[in-house]
Amino acid sequence: MRVRRGETGSLSRRQFIATGSAAMAVPFLPRQGLANIQTGAPLHGLSAFGDLKYPEGFTRFDYASPEAPRGGVFNFQPGYWFFNQNVLTFNTLNSFVRTGDAPPRMELCFDMLMTRAYDEPDAIYGLLAETVTVSEDRNSFTFKLRPEARFHDGTPLTAEDVAHSYMLIKEKGHPQLQLPLAELERAVAEAPDSVRLEFSGRQAQRNILGVVTYPVFSRASVEKNGFDSSRLVPLLGSGPYKVGRFSAGRYIEYDRVEDYWARDLGPRRGFNHFDRIRIDFYRDRNAGFEAFKKGDTLWREEFTARTWATGYDFPAIREGRVLQVGIPSEKRPSLYGLVLNQRREQFRDARVREAVGLCFDFEWTNRNLFYGAYTRSHSFFQNSPYMAEGLPSDAERPLLERFRGDVPEAAFGEAVMQPVSDGTGRDRKNLREARRLLTEAGWTPRDGILHNEKGTRLTLEYLVRDEIFLRTDAGFTENLRALGVDASIRLVDASQYQSRQVGFDFDMVSMAIGLDPTPDVDGLEQLFHSRSAGLEGSWNLSGTADPAIDELIGIAGKASTREELTVTLKVLDRVLRARREWIPNWHAANHRVAHWDMFGYSAEKPDYFFPVESLWWYDAEKAKAIGKA
Repeated sequence: MRVRRGETGSLSRRQFIATGSAAMAVPFLPRQGLANIQTGAPLHGLSAFGDLKYPEGFTRFDYASPEAPRGGVFNFQPGYWFFNQNVLTFNTLNSFVRTGDAPPRMELCFDMLMTRAYDEPDAIYGLLAETVTVSEDRNSFTFKLRPEARFHDGTPLTAEDVAHSYMLIKEKGHPQLQLPLAELERAVAEAPDSVRLEFSGRQAQRNILGVVTYPVFSRASVEKNGFDSSRLVPLLGSGPYKVGRFSAGRYIEYDRVEDYWARDLGPRRGFNHFDRIRIDFYRDRNAGFEAFKKGDTLWREEFTARTWATGYDFPAIREGRVLQVGIPSEKRPSLYGLVLNQRREQFRDARVREAVGLCFDFEWTNRNLFYGAYTRSHSFFQNSPYMAEGLPSDAERPLLERFRGDVPEAAFGEAVMQPVSDGTGRDRKNLREARRLLTEAGWTPRDGILHNEKGTRLTLEYLVRDEIFLRTDAGFTENLRALGVDASIRLVDASQYQSRQVGFDFDMVSMAIGLDPTPDVDGLEQLFHSRSAGLEGSWNLSGTADPAIDELIGIAGKASTREELTVTLKVLDRVLRARREWIPNWHAANHRVAHWDMFGYSAEKPDYFFPVESLWWYDAEKAKAIGKA
């Protein structure tokens, strides 16, 4: 699962049947996970339903560019990040624990047992592991490590390092990494080149597809330097880059590892062309934009529609030295919206949450502030086959009926859509409905502010970390105040925002989430399962804790075909939308990218991920032509 904050803001892994009624009882029985994957034999790759594009011994992924030159510096502003990473500042170099603020792209310093193919929805191929053997009960996975695998200091990467890394993450890792390891019982080094991961049998059935992409650390390095966020000492890795120069909170550089052990392997060949990747940190997005205009930053994804429409009129643009391009977005479910924290008593009533959503006027905001750049979002799986539409289909209805009386009645009708306003910024019809819902929920005005029968004021503090929210969401909070809600926007610095979000210390925040193309149970649990609701650092920002949601996520994990998964997730989408826990905002069809014209890139962009720093390369002739050589 990846995180991105876009216009107002930025997980992770893999799952019913659309046949006749006679078969409809079958999907809800326990299924054997990974049923299409062979057991007892060494495999070079895995996928959720057994379909791999690349054969054993493949020399490169189709979207890789082995002919591209190496060299140059890529100074860019990341558009997404993971775990405890922060794009505004950093105070630790450990990206895999809950506390602290780490710089983005620390993951480039570490290799993993297996790595994803970005042109397949859920396939993974051996990296550190040459092969994986799945036990007959599919609860044990044995990995044969490549003998050439090395850490950056030249020491061999062994099964002991792998086993220690998994147990370390299970005990001390970031909650987003810990949760999928809840049912890992043992990580055993059977030999220097063989490691076995043993699960209880209660794990999500495709859990392994995410777990094998975890970073592997040097045990010796961890024992020497510790595994926490207290020091700015990088852990020893084995990936294509290592930490170079840095200044805490100001900049970090990652240097390409010249003798990287895996550079000629199929899963790594044709990537990571830049000699150095640099990220500068700006606490103000205007300062970051000015750095780009001057050429200090070379590549930028623009998340502010107003800036994209009006700000890119400076000399380098007019001279053709800087280009504005639209790059198609990935084919993966996405959600950007406002999240109401149900750990706060005032937001536990769905009527209150719906009323808050009615105060947001997308039509006015999109026209007046965003230059019509966006389309309204409605689904938790926007832009994917898992998005529910219209009335439940014949395939969805039997599963949905299982939860009659346990989920909102609205889930059984037309898929819940966000309200359409008259575009005035203060739609009287929507606000009247919001007032009715609040009154029905027991909130009545007293001295201009809504109170409940206990005399408690209805307050809503919208926590933000960028001044742009003060402009884009002012009308939203004004509508709330017009109804008698004591609403405010609270701007805090990056570290405080991170700390409060991790600790669920907020009324409302905005968040954009990109799920895996084949959403797995681990990612869904991070967002919506009761076991993550109390786990600080998880992405269950809304505090969702509902047995029906838990059961639907479990059913998704047991799906044995993509058709089963699609139907189950559509039902889950219907239920989540009816609960009104998020206020979906908007989406765009493209990445809005501006860059100095000094890079090359393949015309074949992968469908499911876009790590520009690994795919693009420095073009010396172009750089010379624009005076940047």
